[in-house]
Amino acid sequence: MITVVLLGAGNVAIHLYKAFKSSDAVTLIQWYNRSYSAISSYANAVETTDDLSQIKAADIYILAISDDSITKLSKDLPFENRLVAHTSGSVSIHDLDKKNQRAVFYPVQTFSKGADLDFSAIPICIEVTEKSNLQFMKGLAEALGCTPYRITTEQRQTIHLSAVFVNNFTNQLYRIAHEISDAKSINFDILKPLILETAKKVQDMSPYMAQTGPAKRNDKKTIRRHLKQIENEAHKAIYELLTASIKKTHGVSTVPNNQRKTKDKTGH
Repeated sequence: MITVVLLGAGNVAIHLYKAFKSSDAVTLIQWYNRSYSAISSYANAVETTDDLSQIKAADIYILAISDDSITKLSKDLPFENRLVAHTSGSVSIHDLDKKNQRAVFYPVQTFSKGADLDFSAIPICIEVTEKSNLQFMKGLAEALGCTPYRITTEQRQTIHLSAVFVNNFTNQLYRIAHEISDAKSINFDILKPLILETAKKVQDMSPYMAQTGPAKRNDKKTIRRHLKQIENEAHKAIYELLTASIKKTHGVSTVPNNQRKTKDKTGH
């Protein structure tokens, strides 16, 4: 049985708490947060504390906290030579204080407190400073039903960068689409099947092959009409930037419509 102390109470910590409590191979023996009110409601299910001096001995201490807080909290831990891991996608493993054995346990997923997740479908990126801890870290991921991936700091930071594009930026585009449709009293639910199908397609083909729409087929008339429809200048700039990017990717930016041998028949 793997014993864990969880530190932090943000979105990632909340989901890790649920995953640890659901695992038959993990015992969450304590939950720490500097603001006790954030974890007080869990006191009947797990031992909780806001006092670092009361932290119990465990196989691993997982810092599921903000990136800016990792270095300080790792320095403040009142013990040495124990295994400490953070869950950040971008913070270096060396930002953890070297008085302890260091690791990274990075779940590649978006976490919202109100959204349920199947943790077994989440890849876990693992990094260690001491090779002797590698199998243990893999075992922790597998105890949650996850697939572990051993990566370097550079690879992890690249994954995090890529994740910002596919998740954070994409969600912002959803928000813009919601604003545009809502302004014309259009139910955003109409677009949800398209959102799901777009995500589904890239499970079976590359994003390059999945691309459709007026930019790819160089439909200048539709692009001009769209730009006239967009009232927000920031939204218009985003539309123009992404249109130019798609055109460059697919080599159609300077090809007139009447000279193209094939046309994209999709409606998007």
